[in-house]
Amino acid sequence: MLKGIDSLLSPELLKVLCEMGHGDEVVVADANFTAETLGHDKQLIRLPGISLHRACQAVLSVFPLDAAISQPVAYMKVCDTPAGYASALQQAVIGLLAETGSADPAQCEAVERFAFYERVKQAYAIVQTGEMQPYANFIFKKGVIAEALA
Repeated sequence: MLKGIDSLLSPELLKVLCEMGHGDEVVVADANFTAETLGHDKQLIRLPGISLHRACQAVLSVFPLDAAISQPVAYMKVCDTPAGYASALQQAVIGLLAETGSADPAQCEAVERFAFYERVKQAYAIVQTGEMQPYANFIFKKGVIAEALA
């Protein structure tokens, strides 16, 4: 165990998040997500029994989001819903991002289901949770931790 590190972050998950470079993306997905199919060539970490919100809380505690782009957060748009719709769980994760100062709601984009799948194919890793609510899938683009330019 380490001090100050969320206990949900296993050595395997910490290693993957640390290995990722600026611009790499990590997917945090629900239990029904097609992780094996879309992520057959990716690092896949399973967190069975863990909610999406809790997993996002842990990942975002150590993961800087890309400040160089306007929308470093994407979530799967619920099919057949109007523009701007987000499920209660999606709203809760977006609220978590705002509460922690990671991103504001305008920095989170809803992505159509099949476009989301295509984006996942380019991701560095997938974290599959035990979340049972459908459409509980987010993509986070990694930023940098750096000193100010001199």
